[in-house]
Amino acid sequence: MNSDLDAYDTRILAELQADARLSMAELGRRVHLSQPAVTERVRKLEGAGVITGYRASVDLSKLGYGIRALVRVGRAEYARVVKLVSQTPEVVNAFNVTGEDSWILEIAVVDVPHLDTVVSRFCLLTETSTAIILNVAREHHAMLPPRREDAKTTVGRRKAA
Repeated sequence: MNSDLDAYDTRILAELQADARLSMAELGRRVHLSQPAVTERVRKLEGAGVITGYRASVDLSKLGYGIRALVRVGRAEYARVVKLVSQTPEVVNAFNVTGEDSWILEIAVVDVPHLDTVVSRFCLLTETSTAIILNVAREHHAMLPPRREDAKTTVGRRKAA
């Protein structure tokens, strides 16, 4: 659908990523469309799978999770990792990746003993490596369709001097 997105769709996506609680009337005002027109566009974006859902972002530290960490999980049987991830509520995000590790997990725990308990479950499957997140420089960054000039690769090209 990317090629079907126009400037209005892009503006709608930007506004909803900034504040998903906007009413259709307010969204329409912000993107200069009528409420019925913006509602129809949002429905089309949802139907095409561009908008996959709406959620509240929460501050995990205010819920009592004092530590967030990234756990790199080595090669292990895919189904066993997926099962353990589904059984571990502390796993916030789980990414199956390429490279030396098979998985990168983002977890949230109360304290260091809790961290040890969670990481130990994954150590039973394979080797792990854990890094505690100290600060977050960017999170939930709004993404819009790439512009053609942004998507072009510059590898092998040199500017004339």
